[in-house]
Amino acid sequence: MHEHHHPRHMTKQHPTRRGGVAGWALGITLLVALTIGLALALRPRPIAVTTAVVDRGPVVREVEREAVTRVRERHTISSPLTGRLQRITLDPGDAVVAGQSIVAVIEPTDPELLDPRALAQAAARVGAAESALRRAMANEQRAMADLEQATRELERQARASEGGASYAIELDRAQTAQRIAAQEARAAEASADLARYDLELARAALRFTAGEPPADDTPTLAIVAPIQGRVLRVFQESAAVVAPGTPLLELGDPTDLEIVADVLSTQAVAIEPGHEVIVDHWGGPHPLLAVVRRVEPAAFLKISALGVEEQRVNVIADLLSPAESRPTLGDAYRVTARIITQRHDDVRRVPDSALVRLAQEDDAGPRWAVYVVRDGRAVRTEVTVGLRAGRWATIIDGPAEGDTVVLYPPDTLTDGARVTSDGHARR
Repeated sequence: MHEHHHPRHMTKQHPTRRGGVAGWALGITLLVALTIGLALALRPRPIAVTTAVVDRGPVVREVEREAVTRVRERHTISSPLTGRLQRITLDPGDAVVAGQSIVAVIEPTDPELLDPRALAQAAARVGAAESALRRAMANEQRAMADLEQATRELERQARASEGGASYAIELDRAQTAQRIAAQEARAAEASADLARYDLELARAALRFTAGEPPADDTPTLAIVAPIQGRVLRVFQESAAVVAPGTPLLELGDPTDLEIVADVLSTQAVAIEPGHEVIVDHWGGPHPLLAVVRRVEPAAFLKISALGVEEQRVNVIADLLSPAESRPTLGDAYRVTARIITQRHDDVRRVPDSALVRLAQEDDAGPRWAVYVVRDGRAVRTEVTVGLRAGRWATIIDGPAEGDTVVLYPPDTLTDGARVTSDGHARR
């Protein structure tokens, strides 16, 4: 009798085989997951960096220095002869009118009490005043000729610039030259007027010294204001006997101001007449505008706050902002002057802190690179840099506008490294 096996008896071992295969698959899966997790754990973490965006805007190189204001044209009234000065009633700030306001009155000494030397000195002062007037008139004529030449050049450049924008730079230079020439002509004209006044005063003093009776039979010499302006200082307030040349008071126009900034001689070589000056921290709500008129040719020694000897040069700038915008600004006030030596108004720029200097250099000088963030990685990109000034550097060739770059790249940052940004730097 044969035994018959049921098919179910022959498949009892199949679940055990499937369980073994599933176990192997699970083990392999766990091993793969463990390997991936270990690789992820050992992979370097992204470097946290601060970024900024390449954009367009101005790049300005400037020299910033503390400066002081100074009345452009001031005149010290001195005694023209020996005599008794009556008490000066004017106070600093009082207004005077040229040719009308009496600023001082002197009672001349009796001519019989004077020796011939006093008369000779009075005559010598007349001769010196005449020589000073001739020099002032020559300077005035030269300044007027320079102004005419600058005006003709400005008109020529204005006509040439109508044909296109290529003459814009030359036109700007011509405008600056004409403005400076106008200031110099005005100063020369004022100097000539003061020289004429000094000559008239010296001649009057000579007549009083010689004992000639004045035309109006007044026994005193009245000194009138030579300029329109205000009293800046009174040197001799009380009545007293004064000698020739004794300073009595100082006059000037406190609304006609210039800026005087002393800069390092190494900075002064980059400053030229016509450069723009921005005046800050003068006490008003808005900056004032000025333009450099002159860079003095001689430097002087100055000891810094740290005790360092420095060679400095005075830079003189004319205020362009109208007097109405600075009614409270006076003589010898302290301000901050930012002298613009180079300006690019609309250029592709990158923060200077993003630049990395490469070890290799070429004939043109140092080579630079920046790290551009792409897909979470820092890609080192070489860049051709133009003007570097303050916080910005001009890009001639390199990252495009809108690219994100790393600021202050750490030494650990390498080409292709993973980075994560902690935000854009504030502009």
